[in-house]
Amino acid sequence: MRLRLLLAVFVCFADAYRPVVILHGILSGADSMDFLVREIEELHRGTIVYNCDKFSGWYSLENAWRQVEQIRDYLSDVGKKHPEGINVLGYSQGGLLARAAIQSLPDHNVKTFISLSSPQAGQYGTSFLHLIFPDLAAKTAFELFYTTVGQHTSVGGYWNDPHKQSLYLKYSEFLPLINNEKQSSNSTSFKMGMVRLSKLVMVGGPNDDVITPWQSSHFAYYDEDLDVIPFNKRKLFTDDLIGTRTLQEAGKLIIIVKPHVHHLAWHTNRAVIHQVILPYLD
Repeated sequence: MRLRLLLAVFVCFADAYRPVVILHGILSGADSMDFLVREIEELHRGTIVYNCDKFSGWYSLENAWRQVEQIRDYLSDVGKKHPEGINVLGYSQGGLLARAAIQSLPDHNVKTFISLSSPQAGQYGTSFLHLIFPDLAAKTAFELFYTTVGQHTSVGGYWNDPHKQSLYLKYSEFLPLINNEKQSSNSTSFKMGMVRLSKLVMVGGPNDDVITPWQSSHFAYYDEDLDVIPFNKRKLFTDDLIGTRTLQEAGKLIIIVKPHVHHLAWHTNRAVIHQVILPYLD
Protein backbone atom coordinates (compact mmCIF):
# COMPACT_ATOMS: atom_id res chain seq x y z
CA MET A 1 0.00 0.00 0.00
CA ARG A 2 2.77 2.39 0.95
CA LEU A 3 4.65 1.55 -2.26
CA ARG A 4 1.55 2.35 -4.34
CA LEU A 5 1.15 5.68 -2.56
CA LEU A 6 4.78 6.62 -3.18
CA LEU A 7 4.43 5.60 -6.83
CA ALA A 8 1.31 7.73 -7.20
CA VAL A 9 3.10 10.73 -5.69
CA PHE A 10 6.05 10.18 -8.03
CA VAL A 11 3.79 10.03 -11.10
CA CYS A 12 1.97 13.16 -9.94
CA PHE A 13 5.20 15.13 -9.67
CA ALA A 14 6.57 13.66 -12.91
CA ASP A 15 3.53 14.90 -14.81
CA ALA A 16 3.45 18.32 -13.14
CA TYR A 17 4.05 21.45 -15.19
CA ARG A 18 6.42 24.17 -14.11
CA PRO A 19 4.95 27.22 -12.40
CA VAL A 20 4.12 30.06 -14.77
CA VAL A 21 4.52 33.80 -14.21
CA ILE A 22 2.31 35.99 -16.41
CA LEU A 23 2.80 39.70 -17.06
CA HIS A 24 0.04 41.86 -18.49
CA GLY A 25 0.30 44.53 -21.18
CA ILE A 26 0.13 48.31 -21.20
CA LEU A 27 -2.90 50.15 -19.76
CA SER A 28 -4.31 46.94 -18.30
CA GLY A 29 -3.83 44.75 -15.26
CA ALA A 30 -3.66 41.20 -14.04
CA ASP A 31 -7.41 40.79 -14.50
CA SER A 32 -6.96 41.16 -18.27
CA MET A 33 -4.99 37.89 -18.22
CA ASP A 34 -7.58 35.93 -16.22
CA PHE A 35 -8.90 34.00 -19.23
CA LEU A 36 -5.40 32.80 -20.07
CA VAL A 37 -4.82 31.82 -16.44
CA ARG A 38 -8.01 29.73 -16.44
CA GLU A 39 -7.04 27.99 -19.69
CA ILE A 40 -3.63 27.07 -18.32
CA GLU A 41 -5.09 25.81 -15.05
CA GLU A 42 -7.78 23.80 -16.84
CA LEU A 43 -5.63 22.22 -19.55
CA HIS A 44 -2.44 21.88 -17.48
CA ARG A 45 -3.96 20.78 -14.20
CA GLY A 46 -1.80 21.35 -11.17
CA THR A 47 0.09 24.26 -12.69
CA ILE A 48 0.80 27.07 -10.25
CA VAL A 49 0.16 30.38 -12.02
CA TYR A 50 1.42 33.73 -10.75
CA ASN A 51 -0.56 36.50 -12.44
CA CYS A 52 1.59 39.55 -11.70
CA ASP A 53 -0.49 42.59 -10.73
CA LYS A 54 2.26 45.20 -10.69
CA PHE A 55 1.91 48.50 -12.58
CA SER A 56 -1.72 48.21 -13.60
CA GLY A 57 -3.61 50.79 -15.65
CA TRP A 58 -1.91 54.15 -16.01
CA TYR A 59 0.93 52.99 -13.77
CA SER A 60 2.04 50.85 -16.72
CA LEU A 61 3.29 54.07 -18.32
CA GLU A 62 5.87 54.58 -15.59
CA ASN A 63 9.56 54.52 -16.49
CA ALA A 64 10.55 51.16 -17.97
CA TRP A 65 13.51 50.59 -15.65
CA ARG A 66 11.41 51.34 -12.57
CA GLN A 67 8.98 48.63 -13.68
CA VAL A 68 11.75 46.18 -14.60
CA GLU A 69 13.34 46.50 -11.16
CA GLN A 70 10.15 45.42 -9.42
CA ILE A 71 9.38 42.70 -11.97
CA ARG A 72 12.95 41.41 -11.59
CA ASP A 73 12.50 41.13 -7.82
CA TYR A 74 9.13 39.46 -8.34
CA LEU A 75 10.62 36.84 -10.68
CA SER A 76 13.51 36.29 -8.31
CA ASP A 77 11.16 35.67 -5.38
CA VAL A 78 8.99 33.26 -7.37
CA GLY A 79 12.06 31.48 -8.69
CA LYS A 80 13.37 30.92 -5.16
CA LYS A 81 10.08 29.24 -4.24
CA HIS A 82 10.50 26.84 -7.17
CA PRO A 83 14.15 25.83 -7.52
CA GLU A 84 13.14 23.29 -10.18
CA GLY A 85 12.54 26.22 -12.53
CA ILE A 86 9.71 28.43 -13.74
CA ASN A 87 8.23 29.57 -17.03
CA VAL A 88 7.47 33.21 -17.84
CA LEU A 89 4.98 34.66 -20.31
CA GLY A 90 4.86 38.37 -21.05
CA TYR A 91 2.21 39.96 -23.24
CA SER A 92 2.73 43.13 -25.28
CA GLN A 93 4.74 45.66 -23.24
CA GLY A 94 4.81 43.07 -20.46
CA GLY A 95 6.85 40.78 -22.69
CA LEU A 96 9.49 43.44 -23.21
CA LEU A 97 9.68 44.27 -19.51
CA ALA A 98 9.78 40.58 -18.61
CA ARG A 99 12.65 40.02 -21.01
CA ALA A 100 14.61 42.88 -19.45
CA ALA A 101 13.90 41.49 -15.99
CA ILE A 102 15.19 38.07 -17.02
CA GLN A 103 18.30 39.67 -18.51
CA SER A 104 18.83 41.47 -15.21
CA LEU A 105 18.96 38.11 -13.41
CA PRO A 106 21.98 36.30 -14.88
CA ASP A 107 21.47 33.45 -12.36
CA HIS A 108 17.72 33.09 -12.90
CA ASN A 109 15.98 29.72 -13.18
CA VAL A 110 13.53 30.68 -15.94
CA LYS A 111 13.33 27.72 -18.31
CA THR A 112 10.91 28.93 -20.98
CA PHE A 113 10.15 32.55 -21.81
CA ILE A 114 7.21 33.23 -24.11
CA SER A 115 7.14 36.70 -25.64
CA LEU A 116 3.54 37.16 -26.74
CA SER A 117 3.23 39.92 -29.34
CA SER A 118 5.79 42.17 -27.67
CA PRO A 119 7.77 45.05 -29.26
CA GLN A 120 11.14 43.40 -28.68
CA ALA A 121 12.87 45.48 -31.36
CA GLY A 122 10.92 48.62 -30.55
CA GLN A 123 7.78 50.38 -31.68
CA TYR A 124 7.08 52.93 -34.39
CA GLY A 125 3.49 53.34 -35.44
CA THR A 126 0.58 55.72 -35.17
CA SER A 127 -2.05 53.06 -34.43
CA PHE A 128 -0.26 52.07 -31.23
CA LEU A 129 0.69 55.62 -30.35
CA HIS A 130 -2.87 56.91 -30.55
CA LEU A 131 -4.04 54.35 -28.01
CA ILE A 132 -2.00 56.19 -25.40
CA PHE A 133 -1.07 59.62 -26.77
CA PRO A 134 -3.92 60.52 -29.17
CA ASP A 135 -2.44 63.90 -30.13
CA LEU A 136 1.01 62.59 -31.06
CA ALA A 137 2.08 61.66 -34.59
CA ALA A 138 4.69 58.98 -35.18
CA LYS A 139 6.88 61.29 -37.27
CA THR A 140 7.22 63.86 -34.49
CA ALA A 141 6.92 61.64 -31.40
CA PHE A 142 10.72 61.61 -31.09
CA GLU A 143 10.51 65.26 -30.00
CA LEU A 144 8.83 64.04 -26.81
CA PHE A 145 10.28 60.59 -26.31
CA TYR A 146 13.93 61.46 -26.89
CA THR A 147 14.00 63.88 -23.99
CA THR A 148 14.44 63.52 -20.26
CA VAL A 149 10.69 63.92 -19.78
CA GLY A 150 9.89 61.41 -22.51
CA GLN A 151 12.18 58.81 -20.99
CA HIS A 152 10.08 58.90 -17.84
CA THR A 153 7.41 57.02 -19.81
CA SER A 154 7.67 53.32 -20.59
CA VAL A 155 6.83 53.92 -24.26
CA GLY A 156 9.61 56.46 -24.57
CA GLY A 157 12.02 53.76 -23.46
CA TYR A 158 11.29 51.55 -26.46
CA TRP A 159 10.18 54.08 -29.07
CA ASN A 160 12.53 53.27 -31.95
CA ASP A 161 12.27 55.89 -34.70
CA PRO A 162 13.99 54.44 -37.80
CA HIS A 163 14.57 57.98 -39.12
CA LYS A 164 16.21 59.22 -35.91
CA GLN A 165 18.62 56.46 -34.98
CA SER A 166 21.32 58.78 -33.71
CA LEU A 167 18.84 60.36 -31.29
CA TYR A 168 17.48 56.96 -30.31
CA LEU A 169 20.94 55.73 -29.39
CA LYS A 170 21.83 58.97 -27.64
CA TYR A 171 18.72 59.56 -25.56
CA SER A 172 16.89 56.27 -25.15
CA GLU A 173 17.73 54.82 -21.74
CA PHE A 174 16.10 51.43 -22.08
CA LEU A 175 15.80 49.49 -25.35
CA PRO A 176 19.31 50.18 -26.75
CA LEU A 177 20.74 49.00 -23.44
CA ILE A 178 18.82 45.72 -23.07
CA ASN A 179 19.48 45.01 -26.76
CA ASN A 180 23.18 45.78 -26.22
CA GLU A 181 23.08 48.29 -29.05
CA LYS A 182 24.77 50.56 -26.51
CA GLN A 183 27.44 48.93 -24.42
CA SER A 184 27.20 49.25 -20.65
CA SER A 185 28.59 47.64 -17.53
CA ASN A 186 25.64 45.24 -17.71
CA SER A 187 26.09 44.16 -21.34
CA THR A 188 27.69 40.83 -20.50
CA SER A 189 25.14 39.92 -17.83
CA PHE A 190 22.26 40.96 -20.12
CA LYS A 191 23.48 38.41 -22.66
CA MET A 192 24.08 35.77 -19.99
CA GLY A 193 20.50 36.13 -18.81
CA MET A 194 19.23 35.36 -22.30
CA VAL A 195 21.44 32.39 -23.14
CA ARG A 196 20.58 30.82 -19.79
CA LEU A 197 17.05 30.18 -21.11
CA SER A 198 16.17 26.64 -22.17
CA LYS A 199 13.60 27.96 -24.62
CA LEU A 200 12.76 31.38 -26.07
CA VAL A 201 9.39 31.45 -27.82
CA MET A 202 8.55 34.58 -29.80
CA VAL A 203 4.96 34.94 -31.00
CA GLY A 204 3.52 37.51 -33.39
CA GLY A 205 1.55 37.89 -36.59
CA PRO A 206 0.75 40.16 -39.56
CA ASN A 207 -2.77 41.02 -38.41
CA ASP A 208 -1.78 42.25 -34.97
CA ASP A 209 -2.55 45.90 -35.88
CA VAL A 210 -0.87 47.30 -32.76
CA ILE A 211 2.79 46.22 -32.63
CA THR A 212 4.45 48.15 -35.46
CA PRO A 213 6.08 46.67 -37.35
CA TRP A 214 4.50 43.42 -36.23
CA GLN A 215 7.83 41.69 -36.96
CA SER A 216 9.28 43.54 -33.97
CA SER A 217 7.77 40.70 -31.97
CA HIS A 218 10.51 38.55 -33.57
CA PHE A 219 13.34 41.13 -33.27
CA ALA A 220 12.94 42.22 -36.91
CA TYR A 221 12.63 45.96 -37.55
CA TYR A 222 12.44 48.84 -40.01
CA ASP A 223 15.38 50.34 -41.78
CA GLU A 224 15.39 54.05 -42.66
CA ASP A 225 13.20 53.38 -45.72
CA LEU A 226 10.66 51.52 -43.55
CA ASP A 227 11.55 48.20 -45.13
CA VAL A 228 11.54 45.46 -42.51
CA ILE A 229 14.92 43.80 -42.02
CA PRO A 230 14.50 40.14 -40.94
CA PHE A 231 15.73 39.40 -37.45
CA ASN A 232 18.53 37.14 -38.72
CA LYS A 233 19.87 39.93 -40.96
CA ARG A 234 20.09 42.52 -38.20
CA LYS A 235 23.24 43.22 -36.21
CA LEU A 236 21.43 42.18 -33.05
CA PHE A 237 21.48 38.62 -34.41
CA THR A 238 24.53 38.50 -36.67
CA ASP A 239 26.77 39.88 -33.90
CA ASP A 240 24.87 37.87 -31.30
CA LEU A 241 24.50 40.97 -29.14
CA ILE A 242 22.10 39.39 -26.64
CA GLY A 243 22.47 35.71 -27.45
CA THR A 244 19.63 35.14 -29.92
CA ARG A 245 22.02 33.53 -32.42
CA THR A 246 23.43 31.32 -29.69
CA LEU A 247 19.89 30.25 -28.75
CA GLN A 248 18.98 29.52 -32.37
CA GLU A 249 22.11 27.48 -33.00
CA ALA A 250 21.28 25.44 -29.89
CA GLY A 251 17.71 24.86 -31.10
CA LYS A 252 16.29 26.94 -28.27
CA LEU A 253 14.77 29.80 -30.29
CA ILE A 254 11.23 29.28 -31.57
CA ILE A 255 9.67 31.86 -33.91
CA ILE A 256 5.90 31.63 -34.32
CA VAL A 257 4.08 33.58 -37.04
CA LYS A 258 0.35 33.34 -36.52
CA PRO A 259 -1.90 35.23 -39.01
CA HIS A 260 -5.47 36.44 -38.42
CA VAL A 261 -4.94 37.30 -34.77
CA HIS A 262 -5.56 40.84 -33.52
CA HIS A 263 -3.39 42.16 -30.72
CA LEU A 264 -6.18 41.89 -28.16
CA ALA A 265 -6.88 38.25 -29.03
CA TRP A 266 -3.53 36.62 -28.29
CA HIS A 267 -4.48 35.99 -24.66
CA THR A 268 -8.28 35.89 -24.99
CA ASN A 269 -8.88 33.53 -27.92
CA ARG A 270 -9.06 29.92 -26.77
CA ALA A 271 -7.89 28.42 -30.07
CA VAL A 272 -4.90 30.78 -30.23
CA ILE A 273 -3.91 29.99 -26.65
CA HIS A 274 -4.06 26.27 -27.38
CA GLN A 275 -1.96 26.66 -30.53
CA VAL A 276 0.80 29.10 -29.58
CA ILE A 277 1.05 29.06 -25.77
CA LEU A 278 0.09 25.79 -24.11
CA PRO A 279 2.37 23.55 -26.22
CA TYR A 280 5.40 25.45 -24.91
CA LEU A 281 4.56 25.39 -21.22
CA ASP A 282 6.12 22.20 -19.92
